[in-house]
Amino acid sequence: MPDQSYPKPFHPKRRHRFFSSVFWRQRLLFWGGAVIVGLVAALFAMLCGKAEHLFKLMLHVSPLLPLAITPLGFLISAYVTKRFFQGAAGSGIPNVIAARQLTDMTQRSNLVSIRIIIGKIVLTAFGLLSGASIGREGPTVQIGAAIMLAVGRFFGRNKQYGVILAGGAAGIAAAFNTPLAGIVFAIEELSRKFERRSSNFVLTAIIFAGVSSIVVTGDYTYFGRTNAAIRLHDWPVVILCGVVGGVMGGLFSRFIIAVLTGQLPYGITNIIKRYPLYYATLCGFTVAVLGLLSHNTIYGTGYEQAGLLIQDSHEIPWYFGLMKMIATALSSVSGIPGGFFAPSLATGAGFGANIAHFMPNAPVHAVVILGMVAYFSGIVQAPITAFVIVFEMTDNHAMVVPIMAAALIATAISRTICRKSIYHTLAEYMLDAMRQETPESAG
Repeated sequence: MPDQSYPKPFHPKRRHRFFSSVFWRQRLLFWGGAVIVGLVAALFAMLCGKAEHLFKLMLHVSPLLPLAITPLGFLISAYVTKRFFQGAAGSGIPNVIAARQLTDMTQRSNLVSIRIIIGKIVLTAFGLLSGASIGREGPTVQIGAAIMLAVGRFFGRNKQYGVILAGGAAGIAAAFNTPLAGIVFAIEELSRKFERRSSNFVLTAIIFAGVSSIVVTGDYTYFGRTNAAIRLHDWPVVILCGVVGGVMGGLFSRFIIAVLTGQLPYGITNIIKRYPLYYATLCGFTVAVLGLLSHNTIYGTGYEQAGLLIQDSHEIPWYFGLMKMIATALSSVSGIPGGFFAPSLATGAGFGANIAHFMPNAPVHAVVILGMVAYFSGIVQAPITAFVIVFEMTDNHAMVVPIMAAALIATAISRTICRKSIYHTLAEYMLDAMRQETPESAG
């Protein structure tokens, strides 16, 4: 008998695959798709920045303007979303998770498509122009997934290479300029597992998207660099931040899930479904009132406020964290497009500043960073993703272990309040709704 210990020779097609024009054409096309993701993410960030700047100019005219502009903006955005861009509302990350589990291309197109890209970009920027407390990072995930899927579908590869996974990961990497976070986010949130055949494709997409984004925006850290550190005798503040972040993040997630999945008591859900535009207007008006009470600090992404808190600025009021949390929750459930990544980091920074006030011996910068990662972990219940994102955004090696500990504590506490991850719960709800609609449409 022939010796079976030797490996079998490669099939001729495999042997020459590396030199095949089809092999390289497919990869070059997907790499081109990743470059497009990076460029679109960078331009989207610039557009959102301009929208926030214009809203601030309106505030300089009169701080009372949002009482009219913000409710009207919510109303218009909710109407246009419901009428023309269904599937673009909210963060977009649950949509990507759901899209990966769908096999029907029509249903998948309702969640990730060119139409969704247009709606997500225009309406997220419009929401920031109106003063909504939303972020662009979650929408960038949906945009990235839609771009890569469109490229894959065009070349007949819509079911292979994890194109949706790669596009979503590339989107988060380009949005935050955090390539490691893109990888971890793909594993921990978008898929909850990592197929070996998809790994190279995901990594390559992140590299190309990240480089193309840097070409436009430059290489930067999201919140700058800080040398803050936690000393051994300061470790009680790590535990405290983890507990507070876990409780508040769990409450935020539970509220969002209850509203968006129709679990509110006393017939409130039926009222929201019956009068969605009035409801969106009311959410916008409440955000405007909160903005007026907070001295105009709770509008937009919260990027500026978080940066000031990390720098130990006293310009941010003590109640910023709580008001930002409420404004973000109302913006997230109002039916308009927009995520809560950046607003949640800003909210966590506010809670961290509150905790630092009661722990005067602990370094304020470090406590603010711990508050950010703890609250964000409490919401997404993905401690590794939260740790990597905050670590890459602050570029502080001295805080690695405390950040990890705060993220783990917050996640554990949050799961006692909200048992399931917000993104996956909402994704499951979308899938159930689509399954219920399928028999009717078929009939």
